[in-house]
Amino acid sequence: MSTNSTSSNNSNISPKKQVLVIDDEEGIRESLKLILADEFPMILTNDGEQGLDCLANNHQNIGIVLLDIKMPNDNGLHVLEEIKTKYPDLKVIIITGYKSVETANEAVRLGAAGYIVKPFKSDEILATVRKNLTENAR
Repeated sequence: MSTNSTSSNNSNISPKKQVLVIDDEEGIRESLKLILADEFPMILTNDGEQGLDCLANNHQNIGIVLLDIKMPNDNGLHVLEEIKTKYPDLKVIIITGYKSVETANEAVRLGAAGYIVKPFKSDEILATVRKNLTENAR
């Protein structure tokens, strides 16, 4: 797990709220860090267990979770369900390489705030995170 303590310049977004990334692919974690770290403090984890542990210890500082669905040791939908049970107001965006209407519908049913398919575009990630953190700050 790694952190980056950069803060946001956008006054509508709380500088204390961090972006938690839960993804088993190092390349995806690093891409998200490159896209987001200039504006948002980041926490990068490589599986659901690490992500849930991070939330248990630091949930009050986390504003949004970017969660992969398919990970070797975890079912992202199960992790989503655990997050939404314990932290119902926390925004979770699903990021996955598997474009499936059924999976997207299930993620939304379980409480995901959105669904982004890999490969993603930088502006799509930034806009989604900004929008969801701004909504949380209200």
